[in-house]
Amino acid sequence: MTQAPVVEVRGLQKRYGQVEAVRGIDLSVAPGEVFGFLGPNGAGKTTTISILCTLVRKTAGDARVAGIDVDKDPSEVRARIGLVFQDPSLDSQLTGRENLELHGQIYGVSSAVRKQRIRELLEVVELADRADSRVITYSGGMKRRLEIARGVLHHPQVLFLDEPTLGLDPQTRKKIWEYLHAMRTREGVTLFMTTHYMDEAEYCDRIAIIDKGQIVALGTPSELKSKVGGDVISVSVADPVAAAAEIQQRFGFVPLRDNGSLRIEVTDGAAFLPRLVRELSVPVETVSLRRPSLDDVFLKLTGHAIREEGASGLDQMRNMARMFGGGRR
Repeated sequence: MTQAPVVEVRGLQKRYGQVEAVRGIDLSVAPGEVFGFLGPNGAGKTTTISILCTLVRKTAGDARVAGIDVDKDPSEVRARIGLVFQDPSLDSQLTGRENLELHGQIYGVSSAVRKQRIRELLEVVELADRADSRVITYSGGMKRRLEIARGVLHHPQVLFLDEPTLGLDPQTRKKIWEYLHAMRTREGVTLFMTTHYMDEAEYCDRIAIIDKGQIVALGTPSELKSKVGGDVISVSVADPVAAAAEIQQRFGFVPLRDNGSLRIEVTDGAAFLPRLVRELSVPVETVSLRRPSLDDVFLKLTGHAIREEGASGLDQMRNMARMFGGGRR
């Protein structure tokens, strides 16, 4: 029997006056799935997540989390979700154990279960030896690991992750993802994350690419990359305008502008590349050949490269901790 979606959105719309932040989004997320929401600042990603977390009320459409309407019974939704914010929302003057203890009390986890869960989770995120140190002494990676442990302490059905590895070094980012996948396997929790790191999106089972308030593509990383035809050649030239016109006229390809370079999609890049360098009259400065990436998918579907998001774009999400610090009210 097919399980019902743990997150389900149909025709979701959100308007702020004359501005349509979200324009008719449809999506569903299966239990236990790692679902990525990928998009630039201002695309509607944050608004959608805020609606699902009961911070913002939708203008139209339906949105359910764990089978519960987010507008009709927000407290029940809040009791069933966990949150990991981009910036730590921990109490830095408390120890790691005390932060978890406080969170468990807020969510009504019984004393016996709370004690067991805290002990288990501190082991999972490798913080047992620092459990009684104040959080102010933790590194950024340690704080993020404690946030993850806190987010699943009360057995949520869905863990929402706001840019979970933003600002961390590559080694720590990789480690965080090891913890997240371990949590998914161990807890059976669904992970719903936002990111602008293309390599991080590769960890997802499926990805929704959102731009200008609409989902422009949804699928597995492999399915999305298959939308890019063959290989990708990136060329830097002295005169991109002249080179683009010549490439289109001479070779029949329409290059896309990508941060000052020209990007060309070809079936057999290894065979075409020598011909391009040899026959193009505009001098070539640098050239590269690679397989398609999610960056290429985003550029192909939207016509522009994804922009790095500023932290201020997600302030509302972080304020959710203050809004409903716990479960039922």
